[in-house]
Amino acid sequence: MKIDAFHYIQLGTVYRGLKPVPDEEVLEMYDGTHHIPLHQASGFYGKGPAIKQFMDIFSLPEMTLLAVANDFFISNDIDYDPIHLYKDVTDAIRDVHIKGFMYKWIMQDLEKYILHGDETYAVLHRLAKSGKKLFLITNSPFSFVDKGMRYMVGKDWRDFFDVVIVQADKPHFFNDCVKPFRRLDSNGDLQWDKINKLEKGQVYKQGNLFDFLRLTGWRGSKVLYFGDHLYSDLADLMLRHGWRTGAIVPELEAETKMVNTEQYSQALTWLQALTGLLERMQMFQDSESQQVLQDWMKERHELRALTKNLFNPQFGSIFRTCHNPTYFSRRLCRFSDVYMASLSCLLNYDLNYTFYPRRTPLQHEAPLWMDQLCTGCMKTPFLEEMAHIR
Repeated sequence: MKIDAFHYIQLGTVYRGLKPVPDEEVLEMYDGTHHIPLHQASGFYGKGPAIKQFMDIFSLPEMTLLAVANDFFISNDIDYDPIHLYKDVTDAIRDVHIKGFMYKWIMQDLEKYILHGDETYAVLHRLAKSGKKLFLITNSPFSFVDKGMRYMVGKDWRDFFDVVIVQADKPHFFNDCVKPFRRLDSNGDLQWDKINKLEKGQVYKQGNLFDFLRLTGWRGSKVLYFGDHLYSDLADLMLRHGWRTGAIVPELEAETKMVNTEQYSQALTWLQALTGLLERMQMFQDSESQQVLQDWMKERHELRALTKNLFNPQFGSIFRTCHNPTYFSRRLCRFSDVYMASLSCLLNYDLNYTFYPRRTPLQHEAPLWMDQLCTGCMKTPFLEEMAHIR
């Protein structure tokens, strides 16, 4: 299911297996409010006591496995405990990582799983040429990183980076000051020397952020760190260490294209106009006015469904639940200064470009778009209905 920034379930996005759960059943399960109590959903790393948030690219196969397995048991009337199913699937996903299966399978067929990184190369080259210090901190083993980066960027990919850290064990890397850095030789074997500085051209394993800060002196808002996981990559860095953070959200590319289509733009404009009209005209209590208001409410409901389905018939946009931001969107804005579909988006901007925060109206401030939209909509066919009400 999908919830908004205020922990309310978006009706029409709840599934048991592959089948939607009726809104009536959802309301009954949550005492008629379809609200998730804070103590069930809260958890700094997206793992609340009762609910887990799926929010990165590794979640897609995990959610799919859970959904199809649930559907299989239900469709075949097999008695099972969902807790056991969840644990087994989670353990399987974990083993794929820990035992190295994922790395092995990807390295056997790089062309299938990894895109050539012409734009990635261009970004790295541009940053390094301008004198920026670049570093790589990853949980993956060096053999996997090296082969993948050679395929994407070229055999000299390490020349771009001043520091390379593998098997970092994020997010513990950002909080645990116990594990020291270990240097790897050219064969990938661990060395025994004490690490007193992080040198370009070397590869380091494990370590911790506190030693990283001490050895590099890279602190605070001068650092911009990119990651694709809000909790494992970005949350601690922003909240505890004051780094600037950039989130990579691949789904943004498709969503941006949809937002810029004429169909979506017209639907959203009319939806906003209808909402403004309903708000302003609801005080008219005569029967004719009330009938018009009911028609507008119905049309507004249809438009909300339309705009949702344009993104995804099952869940809609990952950023919105009708008017409110999603829970994911709220965490995204909390833990990242900027977000983009790909690192290559940086190629569209000068290195000295400043991203200014947009001003969004607070609840007690007049929303500037409302008058503009309503003024524009007065030229549309609903002008006759407005005249009728008046």
